[in-house]
This record gives sequence, structure tokens and C-alpha cells, in this order.
Amino acid sequence: MTMTGRRALLAVCALGASLALSACNAEKDLDLSTYVEQTDPADVLYNQGLANLNSGRLKEASAKFEAIDRQHPYSEFARKAMVMNTFASYRQAKFEEAINSGKRYVSLYPTSEEAAYAQYLVGLSYYRQIRDVTQDQREARRTVEAMEEVVQRWPDSEYVEDAKTKIRVARDQLAGKEMQIGRYYLERREYIAAVRRFRGVVEEFPNTRHVEEALARLTEAYYALGLVSEAQTAAAVLGHNFPDSKWYKDSYALLQSGGLEPRENAGSWISKAGSAILGG
Repeated sequence: MTMTGRRALLAVCALGASLALSACNAEKDLDLSTYVEQTDPADVLYNQGLANLNSGRLKEASAKFEAIDRQHPYSEFARKAMVMNTFASYRQAKFEEAINSGKRYVSLYPTSEEAAYAQYLVGLSYYRQIRDVTQDQREARRTVEAMEEVVQRWPDSEYVEDAKTKIRVARDQLAGKEMQIGRYYLERREYIAAVRRFRGVVEEFPNTRHVEEALARLTEAYYALGLVSEAQTAAAVLGHNFPDSKWYKDSYALLQSGGLEPRENAGSWISKAGSAILGG
């Protein structure tokens, strides 16, 4: 073999050795924990996830449950892992992840035993994000929607009573937001806009703690507009439902200042809405 041939052969051998070394390095660069995890049976991963949950290692629990979803997507353990991961995400205050996971579970397994719980966790995730009434109440609206689904679709589930409680709280927040806006308009003497907000509270949220003030504010706004009959009706409905209310005393005094008194007009929307008020 010529000198040139030997050099070519050595070059090929060196290249081969280099490629082999690169391949070995690539093997070393693999995430061996992931490789081992992928070989774990679904039940092993699930039990590890539960153990992590019980010991408070929520992040590790989520990792195990997510691994089951990826590696054993059609197994019974994957279904269980999905709802447990929803819970783990909720406990970590990863509310958007919990909402997405819970909704996915209900969509895929609507008739399973855990479907009500998954939907309940969706509602709780919205509930935990409800803001002060001075801010947007999108989460309050979504809490109502999510929890009403629990009540309607799974009326016998153990989560119904708490779902109803969360609905009441969220609706109270929504009513409070409407009252805040209504007061703003009332202070600016934009009475028609104020009436629209207070009317919304009476008609849409009659069983909240804000309805007393809403009726008193309607009395005030209608009186300012010169709509005497409506003002009298608002005060009369307020007095019928909350006779000892401070708001009724204020409304009564306002009407008396103009030589008037509460008088209900049965044809008014206020009179019709009054039948739905909790105090009635």
C-alpha cells in the first residue's frame, strides 16, 4: 500500500473513531431519568404520584401524573392521573393549568365517577381568582358558570352544596360590581345609566345582600328623574321585603320630603321583580 493509501486509511479510521466518540457522547447527553421513567409501568408512576401528593411534593406528583398521560395515554391510570394532576395543579395555585386539565377530563370522560370532581376543581380554580369589586369580575362569572354545571349535571354529587355556596359568593361579587358602577353614575347625576345598573341587580341578583341598597338607589334615581310612581314602588317593595332596613328608612324619608309615601304600582317591573327577592 502506498504512503498516500495508508494516510487515507488512517484518516477514515480517525473519522470513524470520532463519529463513534460523538455517538457515545450523545448517549451520555440523554436524560437518563426520562429514559428510565418511560420504562416505568403506569401503576408504578401513579402510586409514586400519590405518594408525592401525600408528602406534599406537589411538583413531583404533577411530573409523575403527566408522565402517565404521555406514556400510557389510553390506560385507566392515565384517566385517573389526569384528574389527580388537576388537583395537584390547583393546590400549587396553577389555576390555568388546573382549569385546562379539568375541562379536558370532563370532555373526555363525562360519565366517569370523577367527572363531577374535575368540574368542581375547575370552578374552584376560577373562584380562587375572583378579584375585588373594583376590578373586572370575569372570574366571578366563570365561577358561576362552572359551579352551575356541577349542580345541574351531577345533582347528587358531594360537591353540590359547596358549589351552591361558591355560586352565591360569586353572584354577590357580580352584584357588588354593578352597584359600584351604579353609584358612580348616580354621583355624576347620570340617572338613566344608574337606573340601568341598579335594575340589573334587582332583576338578576335578587337574593344577594346588595338588593336592599339597589332598591333604595332606584328610589333616589327615579325621584331625581321625576318618575314619582317608580320611586314610590321601589320604596314600597323595599319596605315590604326589608321593613327594618336602614335603606328603607332613608327611602321613606326622601319621599316624605316631597310629600309622598311608598306606594306600589303592580304594573311596574319593580313590583314584578319584587316577588323574587329573598326577603319577600
